[in-house]
Amino acid sequence: MKAFLTLLIYRALLPLLFLIAFPGWIVKMLRRGGFGTALNERIGLYFSPSDFEPCRAIHLHAISVGETITALKLIRAWQDNHPESRFVLATGTATGHQTATAAGIPNLRVTYAPLDFAWMIRSYLKRFEPSQIVLIEGETWPNLLRYAEKRHIPVSLANARLSPRSARRFNHYASLLRPFFSKLACVCIQENEHRTIWENLGIAPEKIHLTGSIKFDPQSAAIPEQRADFRDMLDSFGKGRPVILAASTFPGEEILIASAIRDADPNALPVIVPRHAERRQEVFHTLTHAGFHVTLRSAFDAPLDSESAVFVIDTTGELATWTAHADVVIIGKSFLSSGGQNPAEAILAKKPLILGPHMENFQPLVRHLHAAEGALLACDQKEISLAIRRIFNPNLAEKLAQHATEVLATHHGATKRHLKVLHPQPKTA
Repeated sequence: MKAFLTLLIYRALLPLLFLIAFPGWIVKMLRRGGFGTALNERIGLYFSPSDFEPCRAIHLHAISVGETITALKLIRAWQDNHPESRFVLATGTATGHQTATAAGIPNLRVTYAPLDFAWMIRSYLKRFEPSQIVLIEGETWPNLLRYAEKRHIPVSLANARLSPRSARRFNHYASLLRPFFSKLACVCIQENEHRTIWENLGIAPEKIHLTGSIKFDPQSAAIPEQRADFRDMLDSFGKGRPVILAASTFPGEEILIASAIRDADPNALPVIVPRHAERRQEVFHTLTHAGFHVTLRSAFDAPLDSESAVFVIDTTGELATWTAHADVVIIGKSFLSSGGQNPAEAILAKKPLILGPHMENFQPLVRHLHAAEGALLACDQKEISLAIRRIFNPNLAEKLAQHATEVLATHHGATKRHLKVLHPQPKTA
């Protein structure tokens, strides 16, 4: 009875939530070029014949860009171990869709994940007939779980992530969520300390598997490498300048971090990588108004060799390479926004890290980093400047990078452990 009432409330609220979110979604699609892609799939409408769709393929659902990158890592490893497998990757954003398409993985159909309205889910399942569905990190939707169960399609949760906020919500509303979460075939958790929460949500203990995080698995990630043309661009600002990289910044953080870098060492070169490249003009004007000489990567041309120079990377897909050239990496979305961004790439590149106070989406990894002295914490401009000056001590920089590498190593082999759960080998007689 409780499941019926919960589903009734959910179905009543879903249209309202959609109407509230729709204007913001339209703005994002306009900014990120999503209207050039097959957005009709988002509402379960398909205009091409279904005869050529990869029916009975393995489906992965990844809403954000970060989840999409995690899904691509898992698909590559899955294909290496089971070359006969076919995949469909359903994304939730235009940027995620572009990232998945650009990956160029063979036997992979990229589509948009349908919204969780009943008729859209039915249309999606009828067209593709998945052999199984793997949700990445936390995208569990009641109607998807319900109609997949009706069609006897197992649904698993991979790389299950629990921020402190979501953990509190799950515990508080466990009785309402339990009828839906209990439909999951298995859950692959990143940290053993979260096991109790998943059990409280109705997952049988034998269905919960400690795998670690694919996102943090050094074995499944390429180590960032330098490029000569990138080095030439940096040298044009003045050879030998320390490079301080601000990765995946959000509004307001560009000016905060650039100012902190200038205070720490006027000779250091701030390299700013906004989380969304379409913000380039906003970032350009904000920094210029503050007295910086800004060079955009997309319009690179003879930058000024001056103490006020700032290099803004407004092109996509290059963060890993710029990370390889950095002397220090500052993680964005952790100072003036919330949630933080993934520090794993910088750790793989063995770069010393500075983190802001808001890394909620990457707990408990960040907590382990702080406990192991694998990163410095800074809360404001003054503290960022102080942290940069401290890291200029080569002994401390080496120590931070080494300790962070050791923390990340605890997730080594996470991708392979996922495959053992999601694609188990038949037992031999």
